[in-house]
Amino acid sequence: MYGYQCEYCKGTVRPKKIAREAFKHKNGFVILEDVTIGICDVCGNRYYGADIIHTVHEIAAGQKMPERTALVPVAHLA
Repeated sequence: MYGYQCEYCKGTVRPKKIAREAFKHKNGFVILEDVTIGICDVCGNRYYGADIIHTVHEIAAGQKMPERTALVPVAHLA
């Protein structure tokens, strides 16, 4: 799944296990923990597999229950 060429800089996309990755969805935000994603070794662009995208959608759409819910601070820039 990894080892392919980055579409932006021609670097190589390598797997990396991330402790916490946030995803924006039309229904809100979803955070996945201990997830392996692809990261370009030159520019740092992130690549996500279909399994990750489907999981984010299922959680955001209420089709799959999250393990827990976290409060996120919100403020206006003064």
